[in-house]
Amino acid sequence: MIEINKINIRTWSMLSSRGTFGSVMLEMANDNENLLILSADLCNSSGLDRFRAKYPEKFINIGIAEQNMLGIAAGLTKEGMNVFCTTFSTFATMRACEQVRNHMGYMGLNIKLVGLASGFATGILGNSHYGLEDISIIRSIPNITILSPADSTETVKATIALISYDHPVYLRLTGGANNPIVYKEDYDFEIGKAIILKDNGDVTIFASGTMVYNSLEASKILNQRGILARVVNIHTIKPLDIECISRMQMHSKLFVSVEEHNIIGGLGSAIADHISSTSCCIPLLKLGIADQFRHAGDYSFMLEQNELHPAQIAKNIEEKYQSLNEA
Repeated sequence: MIEINKINIRTWSMLSSRGTFGSVMLEMANDNENLLILSADLCNSSGLDRFRAKYPEKFINIGIAEQNMLGIAAGLTKEGMNVFCTTFSTFATMRACEQVRNHMGYMGLNIKLVGLASGFATGILGNSHYGLEDISIIRSIPNITILSPADSTETVKATIALISYDHPVYLRLTGGANNPIVYKEDYDFEIGKAIILKDNGDVTIFASGTMVYNSLEASKILNQRGILARVVNIHTIKPLDIECISRMQMHSKLFVSVEEHNIIGGLGSAIADHISSTSCCIPLLKLGIADQFRHAGDYSFMLEQNELHPAQIAKNIEEKYQSLNEA
């Protein structure tokens, strides 16, 4: 049983979401006989070096062959294995897109696809390695659940939940080492149920992944400027918690989505798709990765280029909020 306490939470934060994933799988392996992990030559990057050393029979390195990895996973799943596949998110969702669609979406096989280093986590490796379109790709495929944990603690909660979740899932892991902590103690986590982290305000910020912490910090800045903003952690992007969004409609003048993903097709688009089918007339400000390829740099620099640091998020929200009041 994995204990969620202050020491472990701090350790997971230092490990990053990837290292945390590997740590959880190591703890869960002994009690899950059918657990099997496949990797596309990313054992260490998946945080699975200790897992491979202790449970070599539960780990298969497929090599740099992501499409083949999904095919092998499909066969093993049909034989009753509980299969997790790990690789960088851009390769998982682009290079192996057809296999994901056919095996996970169409056939509905219980494969857990772990997208490592989503967003800008690969830093100076550049645009070929950034995972900026993965949500939009997976969202368009039926039958696949999409999870985007807010921090390493939520990565623990999500991974534990997926061990017994009989459904194809894309687990999107963002951020690097010393991942900012959103959850400082244990809490209730349920796939498909958003979590209101900060309530009360005319502005409702919906965030996922690393942007949950940044949105909480942005809300503090806005509060100092006389703008109250609630913050909602949308850890499950598909299926979207439309009940939560509908409740927020009754209390908000402005919706904001914040994500480390292209502004087209991600969390913001999912929210827009929903509210466009209702009588909601609340404007939606989508903050995320600009729809263009930018010069590569380290993680913080890439967030700054796309105005995703807390002060930048707060500034964009404040400007939009003021324009609404002036209209």
